[in-house]
Amino acid sequence: MTFEDHPTLWIPLPDGTRLAARIWRPATDTPVPAVLEYLPYRRRDGTAQRDESTYPAFAEAGIAGVRVDLRGTGDSGGLFDDEYSETELSDAEAVIAWIADQPWCNGHVGMMGISWGGFNALQLAARRPPALKAVISIASTVDRFADDIHYKGGAMMSANLYWATQMLGRVARAPDADVVGEAWRDIWQQRLDGIALPIRPWTSHQRRDAYWQHGSICEDFQALDAPALVIAGWADGYRNTPWDARRGLGETARAMTGPWVHLYPHFASPAPRLDFLGEAIAWWQAHLTDTPRMPDLPAHRLWLAEAVRPEGDWARQHGRWIAIDQQAGSETRLHLSARGLHADPEAPAPCAIQTPLDCGLEGGEYFTQGGRADLPGDQRRDDGLSTCFDTAPLTAPLDIIGRPELRLPVALDAPQGNLVARLCDVHPDGTSHRISLGVLNLSHRAGSAAPRPMVPGESEEITLTLDATAYRLRPGHRLRLALSTAYFPLILPPPGDVTATIETGPRATLHLPHAPYRDITLPEGRDTRPDYPRQSPAAENREIHHDRSTNRSTVTITSDTGRLAHPGHGLEWQETHRATWAITRGDPLSLEGIDHYTGTRWRNGVATSETAMGRLRVEEGNWIIEAAIEAREDGDIVFSRDWSFRVPRDHI
Repeated sequence: MTFEDHPTLWIPLPDGTRLAARIWRPATDTPVPAVLEYLPYRRRDGTAQRDESTYPAFAEAGIAGVRVDLRGTGDSGGLFDDEYSETELSDAEAVIAWIADQPWCNGHVGMMGISWGGFNALQLAARRPPALKAVISIASTVDRFADDIHYKGGAMMSANLYWATQMLGRVARAPDADVVGEAWRDIWQQRLDGIALPIRPWTSHQRRDAYWQHGSICEDFQALDAPALVIAGWADGYRNTPWDARRGLGETARAMTGPWVHLYPHFASPAPRLDFLGEAIAWWQAHLTDTPRMPDLPAHRLWLAEAVRPEGDWARQHGRWIAIDQQAGSETRLHLSARGLHADPEAPAPCAIQTPLDCGLEGGEYFTQGGRADLPGDQRRDDGLSTCFDTAPLTAPLDIIGRPELRLPVALDAPQGNLVARLCDVHPDGTSHRISLGVLNLSHRAGSAAPRPMVPGESEEITLTLDATAYRLRPGHRLRLALSTAYFPLILPPPGDVTATIETGPRATLHLPHAPYRDITLPEGRDTRPDYPRQSPAAENREIHHDRSTNRSTVTITSDTGRLAHPGHGLEWQETHRATWAITRGDPLSLEGIDHYTGTRWRNGVATSETAMGRLRVEEGNWIIEAAIEAREDGDIVFSRDWSFRVPRDHI
């Protein structure tokens, strides 16, 4: 079916604000269903390549695609306030109603997206706008506090600073003069004058309060009755949602997890890629009709990885596709002892864990969009700084499918402290690949709504839930449980350099889930993104440095998209990022993180750029935060603003 591409249409909101949309529409007089993707990432440049790899295929299949810039972003009017705010979600309800009311729409709307768009798709479905009939949510969460880019297990992540700096720069960008006309400078100035600092609320709410409950669909899974296809990748930080959503939503949901990073699965690495366009079109054709039906799909399709080498072939991963029809199954229970991990417990014994603060330098990033530089490296260095419990070399394959749990008695010598658990596949040559990660700020051991400090020296039994996985360990390999009190810079440390004491023996158990499965085959997808002219090369790098004279470790991450140009409308753009994290062994208050992010756009001979800076340091009782934004036109500063403040540490 042929289609029409409408680069800019305006969607009016009840308050008079207009949102900018691009719509791909089948060339037919018969009303068709529509799919909405609703983002702050700019349809003219930021997501143009991926949009153009997806929505033409939908339109050829008889489904309209509607890509809308959030209020205050891209070319849309108004001001952006915060992620997943009430304004954002109520605007989306108005957009869905507008789409359903168009003469070319049959009144049935789907919603789709990855990350931000996956979040708000689930959140909108829980609000039940009448026209929203189904969603596809990729790399998202059901719990904004427990499983997003800000906190993990109640511990603050370095990604909090990274994402706050990114968003500060993104919402400061100028609109496209070819769309909004001569008013572009005035609109830009209004955005800059009204800019909100994202890191302030994100660091101020350090427990699971109403701020994070808003938009967390786990608060009431039953509110969501629209069928949801929930997808994630094992190489991404957002890997738990298919498992947790399926558990909470039951038959309303279908789940899929592949080997991918934080990208759409028809062009994500590592391979095998997914025929996502075919999957999505089949999902919409089943649900966006007058007689909807649930496709005959397994409850959860997963990539069962095996023998992954962190320094090996990045492009393709060993493993196979499997399907599980229920999450319940058996488990393997192992006990921690002085001899390692064993099925039979030994007598109780104390084991002290005091980890150098720079353990974790090979931990990689939470938000993985790049290549190897974003992923965890060989864990041998970090294993050597941790307390490790290994199995004997396996004599038969061991499958782990689900979310492992560690249960054991633990005491701290201070009120605050973290316990980090890693499951690793130790190859016969010693290479250590991280399978699953779990973090618990021990003040949050009974939940994150009302954290309470540990009583120094007093042991309590805790449960630490690790990330979901589907992994097969081969015979001859060993399973390793690595325990540490630090995993820097992914996880930021508590105020003191703490020692944790666990009790090995009968009460120290590692629970490895296993769900019955069957092998399946899935068609492999291909990268359908169009080529854009590139005037300078892209680059990414991650450097790790340890100064033995000062015992200070530094991680530096850089990336550059190169300068790209849209072949249709000619807008050019480039994004550069540089982050540095440093800490000195024995001194958690030596922590420093600095993040710089610059976005530049070229239109009609005019260059506009926005540089955002974030800096995070610590005191025993406070986070010390600095931020800045600087906007330039043709190199001249047209706006700048700085912030500096302290946020009290709340059991963290």
